[in-house]
Amino acid sequence: MALYVVGLGMDPGTLPEEHEERIYLAQVLVGGERQLAWYDDHPAEKIVVKAPVDPILDTIAERLKEGKEVVVVASGDPLYFGIADTLVRRFGQGEVDILPNISSLQAAAARIKIPWQEVVSVSLHGRENMGELLSMLMLHDRVAVLTDRRNIPSAIAQTLLERAVDEDAPHKQPFMLWVFEDMESDRERVTRYTLDEAAQTSFSRLNMVLVERTMPPPDELRIGIPDEEFSCESRVITKWPVRAVGLAGLGPVPGDVIWDLGAGCGAVSIEAAAIIRRGRIVAVERRGGRVADIRRNVARFGALIVEPVHGTVPECLDELPDPDKIFIGGGLSTTSEMLEHSAARLSPGGRLVIHCVLLDTLALTKAFLKQNNWPHEVTLIHPSQSRELAGDMHFKAYNPVFIISANKPE
Repeated sequence: MALYVVGLGMDPGTLPEEHEERIYLAQVLVGGERQLAWYDDHPAEKIVVKAPVDPILDTIAERLKEGKEVVVVASGDPLYFGIADTLVRRFGQGEVDILPNISSLQAAAARIKIPWQEVVSVSLHGRENMGELLSMLMLHDRVAVLTDRRNIPSAIAQTLLERAVDEDAPHKQPFMLWVFEDMESDRERVTRYTLDEAAQTSFSRLNMVLVERTMPPPDELRIGIPDEEFSCESRVITKWPVRAVGLAGLGPVPGDVIWDLGAGCGAVSIEAAAIIRRGRIVAVERRGGRVADIRRNVARFGALIVEPVHGTVPECLDELPDPDKIFIGGGLSTTSEMLEHSAARLSPGGRLVIHCVLLDTLALTKAFLKQNNWPHEVTLIHPSQSRELAGDMHFKAYNPVFIISANKPE
């Protein structure tokens, strides 16, 4: 027998006749506690969906094998971050019939009169961080967010205040939040908030958020940003020609988790974000003034996936996600402790790039890579920048930099 999945839409009391009939014929009803509460008087066996879901799927399989009529009820539309996809993957497309309904995104878009095909969606259910939301906000102007008890609207607003708003210009907030509470009930409330307002407001547990960009970042996120455009303490920065070669060696791709250790003002992290747009970049810096610069630059260029971390290596590494790529721009000095700890956390097959100005650092790094049998190469770059002189130009030389690129063996 086929397994039926019925979308309850935003109001189970207004179901189409086909949906009501399918539920009426059910011998087994499956759904969340809130959905099954609508059918307390139904004589069917009730199975509550809760984590872990695999035992629930096994029970559904048993009831189907017994020849029972099994109906799964889901709020909104079952294929909008719903259980239908899980059921299709478990039982196969030919064994599952889906009766669609209005999703929360469709209902929200109707409330504020916007075309919902222009909105992308993110679910933060069970997520430990908001990385996927921040990635989508770098790519799209409107993002719908399904929240949970941890990732609530005020937490979303606070995260955006920290990443998207320059503390030197707190009035320039590039996002606003629409919050949809208790939709299709007598307590429904739809309100548009500034980030400050949303961060200080309590909301109903049943809510959905739409983040809307209201202004572009102050500066364009791109490769080859002129050094002077960065907020930078004492102008200590990896010069743009050196950044370009280092990033080429690092080879960042969308979805990467990247560590930038000894990040300075975050210039490498910012341009890595311009390349991948989607992923997570952790910029670790021990000096507070430079961490403040990273925060300013993240807001200035809208590089929302860059996460500033004020800490020292290796002490702070335990709290970070395992990286696919590591960039080390400074801090190796005469000890390999940073290198050893960070290399141990790098994913097998991951890429490591180190910028060395001192010959002793180059020798230390090469000895470590050789001892651990890491394939690597060294590129020497000695950039010079043109300057006006006596109506003509001359070239001012920067320090030569050795760029070491290595792969961690699989």
